[in-house]
Amino acid sequence: MGHPSLELTGRVAVVIGGTSGIGRALSIGLAQAGADIVPTGRRSELIDEVAREVEGAGRRALRVTSDILDVPSLEALLDATVRAWGKVDILVNCAGITKRVPTLDMRDEDWHAIMSTNVTGALNASRVFGRHMVERRYGRIIHIASLSSFVALYEVTAYAASKAAVASLTKSLAVEWAAYNVCVNALAPGVFRTALNSELLDRTDRGHEFLLRTPMKRFGRVEELAGAAVFLASDAASYVTGEVLVVDGGFLASGVNQ
Repeated sequence: MGHPSLELTGRVAVVIGGTSGIGRALSIGLAQAGADIVPTGRRSELIDEVAREVEGAGRRALRVTSDILDVPSLEALLDATVRAWGKVDILVNCAGITKRVPTLDMRDEDWHAIMSTNVTGALNASRVFGRHMVERRYGRIIHIASLSSFVALYEVTAYAASKAAVASLTKSLAVEWAAYNVCVNALAPGVFRTALNSELLDRTDRGHEFLLRTPMKRFGRVEELAGAAVFLASDAASYVTGEVLVVDGGFLASGVNQ
């Protein structure tokens, strides 16, 4: 038996961007801790895949598509979840995009797309679900920040600016909603291997530098984020709010590693 306050049985979690990479791992991890899951994104076939995994873990899954930039679709997502299960306790916002480009060559549309998805999207979801949580006097919101919320990564200016904004947004919402028992925190993952970045990590100087800078001398497995997410989503974290919890194998702590 685990610690009782880490138990998520009876909780309902909406995971936006919950169909691939980190979002998928967090959907499964929260389900394994007992939560019922709404793994949502824009592609219904991917939602169905993750929903089947959630059900395979013995939990309920709800299949609803949504778009972080379309507020009515987020409102419809909340309504569908409340109709089915009566409430939303936990919101995890994993929707995010990036593009590597020298800042002098960055097109305006790339800047706007990244800021819109990563910052405005996080705000959209927080407002739609935060209102429901404030009314119920209970909620857990988890954003995904980044190493680049704290330090610069080469040639991803828009992404870094957006993730610094996500860290700041997390703190602002935490302060506003603390009185309503709504805790707002963020996870800041280090370098985690996903289907999208394996080539970069294994075959480039950038990947080698990430490894060199990580004291554990390996990349993270997305499943290793699940414990931190379960903690922040649980009653064990009832006095934790406005925090950016770094899960990075020591990257941010590191100066000289040899």
